[in-house]
Amino acid sequence: MKEASMALPVSMGALLQSDLLEDAAYRDDGLCVVGVFGKSNMQPGPLKESLINTLADKHIFSLFGGTEDGDTADSHIQAFYNQENRVLYLLLSSVCDSRQLLRACQSMSTGTSHSDAHDFWKGLDRQHCLHLLYMFSVCHVLLLVHPNQTFDVNYDRLFRALDALRQKVLPLIRAAIKECPVSKEWKVNCRPCPPRLLFVFQINGTLKVANGSESGGNPDKPKKHSPRRRLQHALEDQIYRIFRKSRVLTNQSSNCLFTVPANQAFVYVIPAADEDPVGTLLGQLRANCILGDQDSTPSVSGPRRYQQMRRSARQSSFSGDSGGLSGSGQLVDCSLKEFLWQHVELVLTKKGFDDSVGRNPQPSHFELPTYSKWVQVASRLYQVLISNTEEEIAELATKVQSQLKVLEGFLDADTKFSENRCQKALPLAHNAYQSNLPHNYTTTVHKNQLAQALRVYSQHARGVAFQRYALQLHEDCYKFWSNGHQLCEERSLTDQHCVHKFHLLPQPGEKPDMDRNPPILNHNSRGRSTSSCNCGRKQAPREDPFDIQAANYDFFQILEEKCCGKLERIEFPVFQPSTPDPAPACNQAQRLPCETTGSGETERLKEPSTAQSHTPGDTSLSLALSLGQSTDSLGPYGDGDSAETQVQQKRPSLVDRQPSTVEYLPGMMHSGCAKGLLPKFSSWSLVKLGPAKSYNCHTGLEQPGFLPGSSFLLPWDLVIRSRSEDDTGLTEPLNGGTSSWPAPNKTLVGKRGSTGGLGRSRRRDDMARVFVGFEYEDSRGRRFISSAPDKIVKVMGPGGAKDPATRVLNTDMPLYIPSPSQGRGLKPHFAQLARLFIVVPDSPLEITLNPQVQPGPPPCPVFHPEQTDLVLPPDSLWVLRFPYSYATDRGPCYPPKENQPLNNYKVLRGILKATTANPTPQ
Repeated sequence: MKEASMALPVSMGALLQSDLLEDAAYRDDGLCVVGVFGKSNMQPGPLKESLINTLADKHIFSLFGGTEDGDTADSHIQAFYNQENRVLYLLLSSVCDSRQLLRACQSMSTGTSHSDAHDFWKGLDRQHCLHLLYMFSVCHVLLLVHPNQTFDVNYDRLFRALDALRQKVLPLIRAAIKECPVSKEWKVNCRPCPPRLLFVFQINGTLKVANGSESGGNPDKPKKHSPRRRLQHALEDQIYRIFRKSRVLTNQSSNCLFTVPANQAFVYVIPAADEDPVGTLLGQLRANCILGDQDSTPSVSGPRRYQQMRRSARQSSFSGDSGGLSGSGQLVDCSLKEFLWQHVELVLTKKGFDDSVGRNPQPSHFELPTYSKWVQVASRLYQVLISNTEEEIAELATKVQSQLKVLEGFLDADTKFSENRCQKALPLAHNAYQSNLPHNYTTTVHKNQLAQALRVYSQHARGVAFQRYALQLHEDCYKFWSNGHQLCEERSLTDQHCVHKFHLLPQPGEKPDMDRNPPILNHNSRGRSTSSCNCGRKQAPREDPFDIQAANYDFFQILEEKCCGKLERIEFPVFQPSTPDPAPACNQAQRLPCETTGSGETERLKEPSTAQSHTPGDTSLSLALSLGQSTDSLGPYGDGDSAETQVQQKRPSLVDRQPSTVEYLPGMMHSGCAKGLLPKFSSWSLVKLGPAKSYNCHTGLEQPGFLPGSSFLLPWDLVIRSRSEDDTGLTEPLNGGTSSWPAPNKTLVGKRGSTGGLGRSRRRDDMARVFVGFEYEDSRGRRFISSAPDKIVKVMGPGGAKDPATRVLNTDMPLYIPSPSQGRGLKPHFAQLARLFIVVPDSPLEITLNPQVQPGPPPCPVFHPEQTDLVLPPDSLWVLRFPYSYATDRGPCYPPKENQPLNNYKVLRGILKATTANPTPQ
């Protein structure tokens, strides 16, 4: 790179990588390196660039254009080499400059969190410190530029951090430059000399000082120094005291990060700009003319040219002053160039800096390198501290980066404060979490207590460490909860928590073990209730069940051994395995109604009510057909005139389908489960208590637990037409629907005692009485028969119940109703539909049983037994026991809460149908 190419500044990396062809006259001369750093404000032109233009008497840096670093906010160093003066200027630009600060703000996204933004700014600060350490290691003189006349005390903390960082990385720097051709003192101290730090301040527009005498003093005795020079002296004293107090400056200059001269000025204040633009332009024109005349003198080379340049610089200073005394005897202020050159002259003349103080000052080392030697050292340091491009020193650069944590205690005071504040808030948050806690508690309690702890923590914690310690609070609370305080999360089928701490269930054949961690226990909610057996003649206490088999099968099997094990019953089909290791069915093709959306969900929810219409023209498939089970009770659906019904009855793919013997149905049978699957056990029970005469309508059911007067079944009177009549409606259904029974308070045609029509001309009809009773049972074993959805049977005298059973048969009966005997607590008690009693007389009637239960609001499926449309034999008293709990393979259907409407939990109408028995065809 030739000298002409140095007319513009280049980046530090480009300077070190280029081959500069120096003139032979300057090749062996020493080089003075001057570094410029500091801050700038939002002024028309950058302060640091304008200072270098003034010092070099050239327009080097553009005052209004952008810098050469692109659009990044990273710190960078620009260099300008003035061969004639033997001075190399290094200009550090960082986030302290207004341009770089603006770019840093633009690079941050709007969604950046507080901690991420803090890390971003602190990363720029650490990068700035590395660049500063580099400049303190390669420069002889450093200029700290500040945009106002007040010293920023933050520099004291910055220089202490740099000094600590330099002591940490000094062995690494020594290893990097040990092969460089410099003196031993340079290799040991890793710098040519302890650099001298100079301060340049600028008077802003708010401070005005006059060059004459002060208004408050005696005009006859003018001051020796101008106000600006007195300000410089005051700033020097202030800066020196601050650095001495903080131990940044000590007696021995060789151990300090930098030095300040003891007998020379090291503070310069740039005066405020003149408000007269015309006078300013004339002064600049006059100065340029003087410089032009001096340039016409014969040019010389070597040291004589340097001395001549120094004399001309003194004669034509930046401010136009001569540097001596004015007419009034006041010292005239020197220019910026004269201020700097008195320090540069000590470097170029190889005198060095003797800034040690005290009784026995130790001389500091000094070396004036040539350009080639300086470039070799500066290049190695640049690769170690700033750009780790060389593979051989990449390890050293990595170790330097690991030492940056030394800066955190000095530069990141807000993080240190935040961490101390958050650490004090953590014990308060822990106490808030553990206050009023039981020994074992659930996830809901844990989350509530954790929210309370975070609320207390947020009241005291502040700063960038807030999120990090909040995560630690989460972890601490979770560890406390999971370390022996976690309650079992399993809920019973009645929606009650297990009271044990977190435990494992015993495997088949394994005994409970409390000493293991976690312990092996069965679930227990400490809830107990009283229930009756299948037939209802024996009551026993039961534990709160946690699985559907214990709720609907195991308890009743135990009571069957003591009560109703020998009674005649109708067995419901269950899964019969053909393999030794059957598996539950999965990936069902037909999903639950709750998994459908849109109109499909509405149509599926309407299916149960459609199947229960039982009109003569109903053509829908019954549940018996859908399950592939044959039945004889297809009378209401066997309309010979319906072609569609005939087509449906001829589909062997549905009717003849056999249930699977490999996969069983998990849960219970309902309307949303897959076809062709059966459960391993039946949750329903249908037993026969005896013949029809075993029920006495005057005494009611003689079973324990019934409330007084509530054990009477409701009569259901059916008309049986004479066999000798030639009527066509022999198979008319008698299920209480609109097609077979008249409206209330209306007489039936052909009934005895009726008036009008053909009343007396028809033959007398026979009557059959069926008794029906919906029995409810609460958790304390209180039982009663319901005569309506909201009414309990109460018979106080002889004669039995008077209310007919048509009301309970033609409406949806509730699955849960409030118990008539409420306790003293505020929580209401519900009685659940437990059994259905049917007394079938010895008459030509077919009583068909088809129970369907919807134990929850839509889209809850409809539950039914494994076999539907069961024809009950005549002359018998049957008891249908409903399930204690309802569950699918997705989970249980919990009982209603106190604030939930009970009308969503119901037994669908049409549970019983009555038809006349058809004669056997000949």
